[in-house]
Amino acid sequence: MFTGLVETSGTVTTVRNTGNGIILSVKPLSEFEVSLGDSVSVNGVCLTVTKHNGDISFDVSPETLRSTNLGNLKISDKINLERALRLSDRLGGHLVTGHVDNIGIVLGKKQVGEYTFYTFEAPADVLKYIVKKGSVAIDGISLTVVDLDHRSFSVAIIPHTAAATNIGGRGIGDRVNLEADIIGKYVEKLLGKKETDTGLMELLREKGFTNE
Repeated sequence: MFTGLVETSGTVTTVRNTGNGIILSVKPLSEFEVSLGDSVSVNGVCLTVTKHNGDISFDVSPETLRSTNLGNLKISDKINLERALRLSDRLGGHLVTGHVDNIGIVLGKKQVGEYTFYTFEAPADVLKYIVKKGSVAIDGISLTVVDLDHRSFSVAIIPHTAAATNIGGRGIGDRVNLEADIIGKYVEKLLGKKETDTGLMELLREKGFTNE
């Protein structure tokens, strides 16, 4: 489990094919202490440390390559790193599992003063859990949703986040890893939501949980 507060950035040093998977090695850009077998969020994907000797290596399975943007990584690409949450840690972001739901596409990027507003196209299976002012993880970064419609949602990036993570370098058409807030998924399950339902908010209204 993670918080979505990126601890450090890293750069990709090796991408080596191993049949259908890859071995991914990264070099943290600041102190980042890990041990063999530790769980690390890499661009929002929970991976296991298989080797560490300055660089940190991970085995990436075919399924992970299929369902995330890790298969697009190249040497020197900037990536986001976060170690797993300890029970004694502060939860400064939101609960992030590192199990990516789907891929999003950057549709818009606009500078307004010191802030950068991004718009991401997202699949319906992610958008159904996204609400205004709610949380979403983008490449492992805990962010707050500013607005959304039937196709996309937007977030505002502060200068610190743009500098400390890889999101500042994202441009139109780039693919990002999306993980919706897990709380919404559990609410859906507990309320017995069916696949034919049009959305979580409609179900909450039906059950009397909201008048919105």
